Amino acid sequence: MDAASALILFAAGLLAGALNAAAGGGSFVTIPALVFAGLPSVAANASSTVALLPGTLASAWAWRRDFHPFEGVPLRTMLLISLGGGLAGALLLLATSERAFDALLPWLLLVATLVFAFGRELGTALRHWVAVGPGTMLGAQVVLSVYAGYFGGGVGIMMMAVWSVLGHADVKAMSAARTLLVSAANAVAVLCFAVAGPVRWPETVVMLVAAAIGGYWGARLARRVPAPLLRRFVIAFGAATTAVFFWRTWA
Repeated sequence: MDAASALILFAAGLLAGALNAAAGGGSFVTIPALVFAGLPSVAANASSTVALLPGTLASAWAWRRDFHPFEGVPLRTMLLISLGGGLAGALLLLATSERAFDALLPWLLLVATLVFAFGRELGTALRHWVAVGPGTMLGAQVVLSVYAGYFGGGVGIMMMAVWSVLGHADVKAMSAARTLLVSAANAVAVLCFAVAGPVRWPETVVMLVAAAIGGYWGARLARRVPAPLLRRFVIAFGAATTAVFFWRTWA
């Protein structure tokens, strides 16, 4: 790893940590940067997950005063589901071909961005026809946690999108819960990847330090941003990352 690569990885880590604190999607910065630095895509994916974990933990610490339980669902239960789902997703990733995953990811991001953008309206309509209760929230979190361990790109956006449909409209409260639950799923995935061996540690350490710094200060900044502005930023960021991944798939 030369000095130029180290500088790029450090800058990408700072930006990714801040994005994860504010809206999620930091892996869309780190994985391309790691690939540019010469890592194969599988190693870049695993290394990105490891590098971003301290940043999400730092963000969770910065958001700690804003943690609130979901209506009818203890936060501890959501945390346990996230741990189990993260492990299942990591094991699934190690058994999945890169080609299949690359084809699926843009569509997942498109759905997540649309649901977040129109979540309140969709949630109101759905609640007239579907019983939205604790069981629905727990089931959704199982799927989201598996995805977080599987790849994690945009999982923060997807969590907030699904929670919006299920009736949770407070962006700042959702951001606090998102950092905690994403951290839990990623922590288990990191242990799995470390044992499996696809992590490239020199590049990962450089990005890890930067992401921790960016994650902490990004969360502190996000707590001071008005909720409507933060929501618009999440929607814009989700749309941009979706477009990038469709371009990568079809190019």
